[in-house]
Amino acid sequence: MLDELKFDEIKTKKFADVLNNLKVSKAVVILADDDQNVILSARNIPGVITASINTINTYDIMKYSTVIATKDAVAKIEEVYA
Repeated sequence: MLDELKFDEIKTKKFADVLNNLKVSKAVVILADDDQNVILSARNIPGVITASINTINTYDIMKYSTVIATKDAVAKIEEVYA
């Protein structure tokens, strides 16, 4: 779980650096809101997808070895699915 995942600009390298720091290569990233900078930064990385709270599904969670979520996303997941 990350405190926050925000980028000032669209940079795939910055997103790749986040994944390298977490030692992750294949992941689903769950976001609390549709932050286009994060979504567009992640879209060219093979093995990584982004999802919002209303689009997550069991298949994606089981397919990817790691689930990365922000604190806000976890709070919203608890609200919706608890």
